[in-house]
Amino acid sequence: MNRREMILRTGAAALGLGLAGWPFAVVAQPAKSRKVLFFSKSSNFEHAVIKRKGGQPSFVENVLAETGPKHGIDFTFSKDGSLFTPEYLAQFDALMFYTSGDLTAAGKDGNPPMTPAGKAAFLDAIKKGKGFVGVHSATDTFHTGETADTDTNRPRTWRYRNLGDKADGYTRMIGAEFIIHSVQQDAQMTVADKLFPGLEKCGDHFSLTDEWYSLTDFSKDLHVLLVQETTGMTGIPYQRPPYPATWARLHGQGRVFYTSMGHREDVWQSPVFQGILFGGLAWAVRNADADVTANVEKVTPGCWKLPPVSHPVPSDPAKFKPAQETEAANFPAPPVQNPRTVPISAPETALAKTHLIL
Repeated sequence: MNRREMILRTGAAALGLGLAGWPFAVVAQPAKSRKVLFFSKSSNFEHAVIKRKGGQPSFVENVLAETGPKHGIDFTFSKDGSLFTPEYLAQFDALMFYTSGDLTAAGKDGNPPMTPAGKAAFLDAIKKGKGFVGVHSATDTFHTGETADTDTNRPRTWRYRNLGDKADGYTRMIGAEFIIHSVQQDAQMTVADKLFPGLEKCGDHFSLTDEWYSLTDFSKDLHVLLVQETTGMTGIPYQRPPYPATWARLHGQGRVFYTSMGHREDVWQSPVFQGILFGGLAWAVRNADADVTANVEKVTPGCWKLPPVSHPVPSDPAKFKPAQETEAANFPAPPVQNPRTVPISAPETALAKTHLIL
């Protein structure tokens, strides 16, 4: 048995014990179980919900371990990028990322990075038919021109651009790129497609409290599922027209689903979020079908108009100081030594079975 894939079959009783077994697996697979790799390496900021403490599963890993079997999903959990080879990836029906930064660098969490060949392998696997599901900071991953040494604690002036085909291949695969967020708050989502799996019971609108990403460089072929309604939101990053917050698209033969939600523990426990997430997973692994004809220019025509540059701030309401965001109003352009590989344009302002990889 591979030392990094030690699996302990604990039976359904593991759920009643808080999933304390590490690594663990819960048997009783549904007939159409699909294998999904949940990858949560953080080369940049590591979110609390995916952080392992004392060798125990993260909050999200526990949630997915409990809910996966109910939806026919067999999760494998890993933070080890060195495993990414064509042979390793071949066993999975889909990849699910909750990641950050340049995953080809050890970065802040120190877990083994991908090789450039590993990055190419997983992008190629998706193009050839694997599913991909990105959650929250998956769009804060492989920023065009950034490295592990890029200072992202300053105004990220270089991210306020729409690069199109000049963007990193990962950005074009997932469909957009994270710029910045403001304080956590209650915000309204407009449901753009009530027929997509997981959205049937969401109605025309719903609201949720989370850390909301302001995004850029949306692919023209997005099928928007949820629209971020920006009117009334607090923070400079949302001084812009409504834009996509959850979407689906085809990448070659692969199915790609992304949602910007997922920062908070209570969001992961929300039946609304779980329904949307597992609906996206069902579509990505081909357990469900949907019409994903591009609609981004119809439902969010102003999404490429970007907000004014602002300073990064803590999203915790207890630490948020609105004045900090305005510090970037006259912030100088980034220094020449800031790593970039492409020209930067000015912004347009205005449990069945679950596995753990050690």
